[in-house]
Amino acid sequence: MAPGAPDRDGAGVALGLQDLSVAYGARLALDRVNLSVRRGERVALVGPSGAGKSTLLGLANGTVAPTGGRVEVLGVDPAAASPVALRALRGRIGAVHQQLNLVGPLQVVHNVNAGRLGTWSRLRALRSLVRPLHVEEARAALERVGIAEYLHTRTDRLSGGEQQRVALARVLVQDPDLVLADEPVSSLDPARAEEVMSLLCGVLDEQAGARRTLVVSLHDFDLAVRHCDRIVGLRQGRVVLDVAVEEVAEGTRERIYDMTPDP
Repeated sequence: MAPGAPDRDGAGVALGLQDLSVAYGARLALDRVNLSVRRGERVALVGPSGAGKSTLLGLANGTVAPTGGRVEVLGVDPAAASPVALRALRGRIGAVHQQLNLVGPLQVVHNVNAGRLGTWSRLRALRSLVRPLHVEEARAALERVGIAEYLHTRTDRLSGGEQQRVALARVLVQDPDLVLADEPVSSLDPARAEEVMSLLCGVLDEQAGARRTLVVSLHDFDLAVRHCDRIVGLRQGRVVLDVAVEEVAEGTRERIYDMTPDP
């Protein structure tokens, strides 16, 4: 199936957008976007700031509501889902952000266990804060990202790179079907960015022997080509490019950042 082509029966589609628009007042953040991401794909969203990349990821996790069109995530329409169904859906979606969203004063084990909050009751979560649950599973996840020795260390005492690994271990214990990453390496130097992307993709490959779906927004076009299967270029809220990485030609990067979409 060609990149972006619709999956007619919906089988195997992790994320589908149909004629999707999002407006903030008079400004269109996304304008009639059609996109289909198959399960197991790694899709990079690239484009200039303000192109709509973060808005698209917000649609996928249900924090942004569409103005028009339809969105389907793992077979569920977040805009039409009940609170219970939406919570269950978010439990199947992992998130990796530039800010990491870790609680610094807590021990690493608690931040790793935060990956389970989508399936834990509030009482269970509070109990785990008093005495951590699933300690061995958290340790195993940290071992897979190379920092098992920091299980009981305060998270804010770790380096930035080590905290990145804690965030990835959190995804491991969550075991999501879909991972959304919003500029996860934009604050890192090139060598560290390469390391984190390699680790993220490796973590997704390892889970349950199956490849999890990744949709990631990146500023570094070359990094996207090295680690993803497909490049989706956005500009002014529209998809202006959708190709497999094998089809990326010389000058593609310049086209994404320089072209003006058709009216």
